[in-house]
Amino acid sequence: MEKKDLRIVYMGTPEFAVESLKRLVEGGYNVVGVITMPDKPMGRHGSVLQPSPVKEYAVSQGLKILQPEKLKDERFLEELRALQADLQIVVAFRMLPEVVWRMPRLGTFNLHASLLPQYRGAAPINWAVINGETETGITTFFLKHEIDTGEIIDQVRVPIADTDNVGVVYDRLMMLGGDLVLKTVDAILAGNVRTIPQETLSSAGVLHPAPKIFKDMCRIDWTKGVKPVYDFIRGLSPYPAAWTELCEPDSAPVVMKIYETGKEFAEHALAPGTIVTDKKTYFKVASTDGFVHLLSIQFAGKKRMNVADFLRGYRHSEKAIVK
Repeated sequence: MEKKDLRIVYMGTPEFAVESLKRLVEGGYNVVGVITMPDKPMGRHGSVLQPSPVKEYAVSQGLKILQPEKLKDERFLEELRALQADLQIVVAFRMLPEVVWRMPRLGTFNLHASLLPQYRGAAPINWAVINGETETGITTFFLKHEIDTGEIIDQVRVPIADTDNVGVVYDRLMMLGGDLVLKTVDAILAGNVRTIPQETLSSAGVLHPAPKIFKDMCRIDWTKGVKPVYDFIRGLSPYPAAWTELCEPDSAPVVMKIYETGKEFAEHALAPGTIVTDKKTYFKVASTDGFVHLLSIQFAGKKRMNVADFLRGYRHSEKAIVK
C-alpha cells in the first residue's frame, strides 16, 4: 500500500500535536479526519470560543474535523467509523475507550514525550526536568487498556542540559516527534514493526510517574536544597511557572512567579527562604545548602522582568522572606 492510500485519522489538541500533523499533511499522507477537543470558552463570560491549535491547523488545510464531548457517544462513533481509517495516530489528546482505539485494522499508536516506561502520565516533560534528568526522549507505542503501557514501536533519546527549561525541551521533542511519527507510519506501512513490551524495559530502575500539574503543586519548597529548587523552577518554566510568596512585615504576602534562576552552593546559617540582596544587582534566597539567585520573575498583573529591573523599584525590608 502507498502512503496516499493509507487512511489516517489523527487525534490531538495542543501545539505539541500540530507538528506531527503538519508533517503528515506536507508528506502527502492521507489524513481523512482530525479529532480534537471542543472549542474552549474564553473571556470573562465564556462568550468567545477558542479552537485548539490542532483545529486551527486542520481548518487551514481543509481537513475534516470532529470535536466530540464524549468519546463513547454513539453519534461520534458512527462518524468515526464512516471515516474508515486504516490507522489512528494520537498525540497529546486524551485517554481513548477501547471501542475507539480498536477500530482501525492497523491499530492506534500514540506519540508520548518520554522514554517509556518512565514518566507515564500527562506531564512527562515537566517531571523529567523537575527530577533533574539528564536525558529524556519520545516513544511511539500501540495503545492498550492501561494508559501509556502499550508495546513500544520506536524511541528517540534526547539529552537535557542543566540550563534547559521545560520550554526548550518541549520544542526539541515536538520537532523530533514529527520525525518519529512519520518513521513509525512508514514502518507500519512496510510491515516491519517489531514491538517491545514495556515490561522488558522496566528493569532500568524505579519508575517515575508524570501526573498532571496543578497550581498548588507549583509552590517552591525552599528547604529542599539548591539543585532540587533550581530543577523545580526550570521544570515549570515558562508554563505553568513555579511560584512563592514574598512576605514583607505588616503587608499581605504577594505571589511571585519565578522563571529563571542561578545556583550558588555555600555553607550558611540562614533559614530557608531568607532573602539576601545588594538592592541593585542580585536577589538571592537561602536554601539548605546555598542560595538560589532569582533572575527572571513576575508579579500578578505585571510583566515578566529581570531582577535588576525589579530591584530598581523594590524597597527591601531586612525582615522580608519568601515562603
